[in-house]
Amino acid sequence: MTELLQFEFMQRALLVATITGAVCALVGVYVVLRGMSFIGAGIAHASFGGVALGMLIGINPFFSAILFCTGVAWGIGLVSESKRIHEDTAVGIFFASTMAFGVLLLGFLKGYRVDLFSYIFGNILAVTQFDVWASLVLAVLVVSLIVLLFKEFLFLTFDAEAAQVAGLPVRRLNYLMLTIISLTIVLSIKAVGIVLVSALIVSPAAAAHQLTDDFKKMMLLSVVLGVSSTWIGLFLSSWLDSASGATIVITATLIFFICSAFSPHRRNLRRRLLTLRNDVGS
Repeated sequence: MTELLQFEFMQRALLVATITGAVCALVGVYVVLRGMSFIGAGIAHASFGGVALGMLIGINPFFSAILFCTGVAWGIGLVSESKRIHEDTAVGIFFASTMAFGVLLLGFLKGYRVDLFSYIFGNILAVTQFDVWASLVLAVLVVSLIVLLFKEFLFLTFDAEAAQVAGLPVRRLNYLMLTIISLTIVLSIKAVGIVLVSALIVSPAAAAHQLTDDFKKMMLLSVVLGVSSTWIGLFLSSWLDSASGATIVITATLIFFICSAFSPHRRNLRRRLLTLRNDVGS
């Protein structure tokens, strides 16, 4: 494996894997605790429309995906504010319509576009120097926003109503969180693909949640597990000659199940059940 590190493409892949795994895991903590997993999946699939639009009009799909995903995220937030439309309904509407929009645009593209499939399914071994810098810039922006507004996001995550009463701009913070999720998805789609990026956001955070209830510890564990998933998955994909994005996500999923099996919550539940059984038997 050390021989692979001599190649520039592998060095770029490892750098993007580290950035992607860390940022997805960090944002994933908020997504998991706030129950926004379906929103993340909806925005991820919406990026397909943004990528197709960029290819059609001749601009870098990275930039068109940022604008498109952010617009869709805000649209979901705006529609779901209506008391007559539930959030999951709004996500479902945008999920289907943006995918259909992307498929519609594909019909206007001339020829076979190999790069389009790298966005859909991911190909971290094919990332360019531009992808590295773009991912790094977005990662710095996302992490900076989370650090600057750490207390506000923490308050909003655990008690939105109390945050509203305390005078926090809850509505603007919600839209900012939707924007952060959108940026995280865009920086990750070249690594794991549109289809699988939402899993990389959710799985490390969900695994960390199995091991601790402390918010800061959960963030740290999530980042460690996220980066580990991308590194292990990347080396496994090189060894098995398998799809990199799928291998990374499967690795993250396996780590979740391992953490779930050794979860203190599960052990405590077993103790309570055993105690209850002994009490009933006596």
